[in-house]
Amino acid sequence: MSETLIRALSGAVYIAILLTACLYSDWSFKTLMAIFLLIATVEFSKLIRFNVIIGLFLAIGLYVLLGCSEWLTQGTELSVIENNWILIGGSIATSFFLIQNLFSDKSLIIKNVFLKYFLLIGYIIFSFIIIIKIPYDNLGNYKPEMIIGLFVLLWTNDTFAYIIGKTFGKHKLLERISPKKTIEGFIGGALFTIIFSTFIAQYLEQNNALEWILISIIVIVFGTLGDLVESKFKRSANVKDSGNIMPGHGGILDRLDSIIFVAPFVFLFYQIIS
Repeated sequence: MSETLIRALSGAVYIAILLTACLYSDWSFKTLMAIFLLIATVEFSKLIRFNVIIGLFLAIGLYVLLGCSEWLTQGTELSVIENNWILIGGSIATSFFLIQNLFSDKSLIIKNVFLKYFLLIGYIIFSFIIIIKIPYDNLGNYKPEMIIGLFVLLWTNDTFAYIIGKTFGKHKLLERISPKKTIEGFIGGALFTIIFSTFIAQYLEQNNALEWILISIIVIVFGTLGDLVESKFKRSANVKDSGNIMPGHGGILDRLDSIIFVAPFVFLFYQIIS
């Protein structure tokens, strides 16, 4: 079986599982994200040479404490708001730290133990908790179209950036980190993502057209940065993939690197407009 076919089949299975979990119920979605978080924690801990057992305990504890806070705090509005801003602040602070290091010559495989905790919690754990919060409106109703729309925009950006970059790409975007990414691919992916956002607005009524366009711009910018950040982690660790759980794609981090980076900024956007 060719590598392209393996990659296509693996991707199709992943998308089918994800969409089924999103559409079936909020708890099936949360359960799948919890499984993805645990796998991503193992992969990331190995990348940065962090204790995997400690990482898993942190992931489980914080996922329950902050991701399921409505159980633990009787759903008080103040507690939910406080948790949301803790998650947003921690994730975005970590994101800017990683963006700063992305454009430097420094390795992302660091020796400082405090920074390893900072990266695991802010980059991985908080981002997954934010992902499970995105599909809820202000009244606490589960709206799967919110997260599905976000995934569709991410897939559109990745797909068309790859197709157009492979077909027309001549100018490298950030060659020392990701040699295959091109400026032409970035522009092509951006154009199609914005176009798709207008179609999504017609079918998903949760946001209006302008809001979906603004979300698509967040996806374009921070999805690309997220992919580059994960590429630098792998380059620093001298590995090709974060794992091998998905044939043809690598690990969960390789598949979810964009949404991990995008989710905090989209969630912040929802807090601003709500």
